[in-house]
Amino acid sequence: MSKNDDRRAPKDDAGLAEAARVYGPFEADLIKSLLEGHGIVSIVRGRTAPFVYPFTVDGLAEFKVLVQETDLEKARELIAARPAPDDDEGPEKPA
Repeated sequence: MSKNDDRRAPKDDAGLAEAARVYGPFEADLIKSLLEGHGIVSIVRGRTAPFVYPFTVDGLAEFKVLVQETDLEKARELIAARPAPDDDEGPEKPA
């Protein structure tokens, strides 16, 4: 993030809403990149245990992608429209 982007980033969690909850840092980073590509600033909050392979047990490796409440609806639409990892056709499949 450049210095110009820092001014857009929220200083605290006030006014933030959860756009997505995922279980792994890679998916959280993908969503963050997707949102930022559409001009939506996001923050990833999460917990991981200091293991080589993070486990998804009892909330470990759980990540929340937070956005400004004003961007929440658009962010959720973008996240819902993204292709699934095993989806070759993308979000819109031909009939």
